[in-house]
Amino acid sequence: MTATHENPFRNLPSIDRVVADARLQALIDRHGRDAIVDLAREVVEEHRRAIESAGTAPADDAVDTVLARAASLQSTLARVVNATGVIIHTNLGRAPLARSALDAMQRASTGYSTLEFDLERGERGSRFTHVESLLCHVTGAEAALVMNNNAAAVMLALAALCHGREVIISRGQLVEIGGGFRIPDVLRQSGANLVEVGTTNRTRLADYEAAITDRTAAILRVHPSNFRVIGFTEETPLADLVRLGHERGLVVLDDVGSGALLDTRAFGLGAEPMIQDSVRAGVDVVLASGDKLLGGPQAGIAAGRASAIDAMRRHPLARALRMDKGSIAALAATLEHYRRGDALTEIPVWRMIALDEDTLGRRARRWSRACGEFGIARAGRSTIGGGSLPGEELDTVVCAVTPPDGHATAFAAALRAASPAIVARIEDGAVLLDPRTVEPSEDTHVEITLARLCGRPVPLTTAD
Repeated sequence: MTATHENPFRNLPSIDRVVADARLQALIDRHGRDAIVDLAREVVEEHRRAIESAGTAPADDAVDTVLARAASLQSTLARVVNATGVIIHTNLGRAPLARSALDAMQRASTGYSTLEFDLERGERGSRFTHVESLLCHVTGAEAALVMNNNAAAVMLALAALCHGREVIISRGQLVEIGGGFRIPDVLRQSGANLVEVGTTNRTRLADYEAAITDRTAAILRVHPSNFRVIGFTEETPLADLVRLGHERGLVVLDDVGSGALLDTRAFGLGAEPMIQDSVRAGVDVVLASGDKLLGGPQAGIAAGRASAIDAMRRHPLARALRMDKGSIAALAATLEHYRRGDALTEIPVWRMIALDEDTLGRRARRWSRACGEFGIARAGRSTIGGGSLPGEELDTVVCAVTPPDGHATAFAAALRAASPAIVARIEDGAVLLDPRTVEPSEDTHVEITLARLCGRPVPLTTAD
């Protein structure tokens, strides 16, 4: 008698049967039936090909495979609680926005807006005008322009004002600005020709003078905001560069990086170049970020002389590098706080910088009590981050947790698995949580999570 073998294709589930499985209903509600049908079709086809090549279907259940792959349909961009103590945390989105900026983004994005429409004249307007008057007011510049980030603003300035000509820069300022992007690369892509002068640690005015030729278009100063050179150093003062540049008919560009509009020295920190100081020094264009010490959305700010800004505005790259309506609205709302003089209380970055140790201590002690014997409040240090004020720190009070099992890495991972995730740092075997970078409204979530992970009763009150 001849043995018969079951046809393996008979066990191949239909797409309708996979999609009808009750385990997929929540995914259908979240992502829509069509998306889940597409995933099911993909999985069933893979099973079919496996049978054709190997004679048997994969051991994995088709529905389980669809469930696993559905994770790819979800956005990986999620809110987190930043308990690291790094105020402008590049990996966590840099500067958190002011409430007013969020409200402005919502107003601009719900329905229609005057993004490129002049209500008074009833005709096309320009998106570049919405923040220009505010920027001119707070910086003292004649004109201003905003792009989608500072690298874009630098690129546009070089392309519009220096294309095909030479730009002089100190060797000590040929910095990498993050993500592998380097100032020499930006210069080359703009069509300008780089001329390096001086040495890594010392560049004198005479070095710039000797490099000027009839092919020179500009002098560029770049603030090395993400590192610091100490010791035997010398840097040419900006005022001297401006005087030399204007005597020789050159454009002077100043990339100050972090976009500070307040004096960081008032908070016990080192000096960070301020946009308005560069404007007062007479540079043609000062360039800065909007999402660092300025405390706004991602933006590249160019402020200075009207003739230079107008040339940038007319360049074709201005359209390619422009900001969207939501970011423009958020930046305008942020700048309004500087105009009104309430940036310290309304802009999160400056509010965090200005926090006093008594307030930080009370919060850290509440968190540590939630941990029981595994937590303690102790002195610590916060940092500015975002490539601003390297090496500068602020006194703080942290909650230091020594996990019950002694595994700090695992405890930090468990914090990140919370919803929303809590991101902390590890130091000397302890997990540190710094309240300086945590919004007070997030304190209860932090306490409850810490208590749960330490096997403690969930706190019923957050009173000190």
